Amino acid sequence: MKAALRHILKLKKEYSHLPFFDFLRDETLSSRQRLEFYPCMSPFIMSFGDLNRYVMRQEPTSDPYQVMVNEHSYEDDHHWLWYLEDFIKLGFDRKKISPTEYLQFFYSDRTVVNRLLSDKLAHLIYSSSGIVRLAIIEAIEETGNVLFELIRKLAEEIEEEMGIELRYCGEFHFSKESGHAMTNDHTIIANIEMDEQTTAEAIEKVNLVFAWFTEWTEELLAYAKQNLNHSYETVSQKISMSSVA
Repeated sequence: MKAALRHILKLKKEYSHLPFFDFLRDETLSSRQRLEFYPCMSPFIMSFGDLNRYVMRQEPTSDPYQVMVNEHSYEDDHHWLWYLEDFIKLGFDRKKISPTEYLQFFYSDRTVVNRLLSDKLAHLIYSSSGIVRLAIIEAIEETGNVLFELIRKLAEEIEEEMGIELRYCGEFHFSKESGHAMTNDHTIIANIEMDEQTTAEAIEKVNLVFAWFTEWTEELLAYAKQNLNHSYETVSQKISMSSVA
């Protein structure tokens, strides 16, 4: 597994420099503005619990690696509850829309990458053995680690400025995301023996995970920028109308 983990860390370093993460580091924007992408990822975050419960998890099992996968799935299958908490606290549900309007948004082209990401990951996991699933999970965890490390800082700033505790975006969630596949010591994972063929399969599938999450960040960034531009135009229109009046 060491070769696969080295490859994951190499891809993580490249992933951390994507434009979306530069956007999250952009101090010309407020902390709240940099979280404008948040509603866009709802299709993926809400389905991630199902991915853990019904795809990653296989019980009963005699495969020791699948047992490790199962342990991890119990850690991650309920984080969507904290996501919804922060959705409310950040004010994204203040605009009341009908269930039909929300479904139109949820299944619109603006969130298509988020919707399909879980499907793609499910296909990848279903076709993998327990040992390869560990590598896939590690790759997913490392992509999440990049995001949560950055938004944790934004959550801290928002808590200081507004007195709002964000559990999903903040330290509460980050502390539970170790960046490893499960609570077992990372050394245990690194020392798992993988033959050449299995290593090649793991690396191939890890490459897909990072490629798909790269597309995911592109959609999040496009959504955030579009919403920020819309907000700017709305404010400008209000100022113009006030000047005329």
